[in-house]
Amino acid sequence: MKKYSKEIAIYLLQIFVFYLLPKLMGNIGALGMVLLLLIITFWLSILIGWISSNKIKYFFPLVVALLFIPTIFIYYNESALIHSIVYFVDAAIGLVIGMILNKLTIKKQKINL
Repeated sequence: MKKYSKEIAIYLLQIFVFYLLPKLMGNIGALGMVLLLLIITFWLSILIGWISSNKIKYFFPLVVALLFIPTIFIYYNESALIHSIVYFVDAAIGLVIGMILNKLTIKKQKINL
C-alpha cells in the first residue's frame, strides 16, 4: 500500500476535483467549470506520469473517465457524457507528457552524476 501512496494521493485529488470542486465553485458557468476541470486533470495526469514508476499510472486516464460519469448525473445533464471521453484524452496526453518529463529528468540526473 505504501508503494502506491503517491498514486493514491493523486487519485484522491482527482476525486476531490470532480465531486467537491463544482460544489465549492458556485456559479462559475458551465464552460468555465469544464475548462477548470480540464486544466486540473491535465496537470494531475502530468504529475502522476512524472512522479510514478508503478504500472498503476497507466490506468489513470480510464479511472478519470469513469470517475467523471457519476458527476454527470449529479451536477450536469446527459449531454455532458461526451466529456468523459474528453477527460480520457486529456489525461492520456498529460500522462505521456509526464512520462517524457520523467525520462528527461532521470537522464539529466544520470549525466550530472
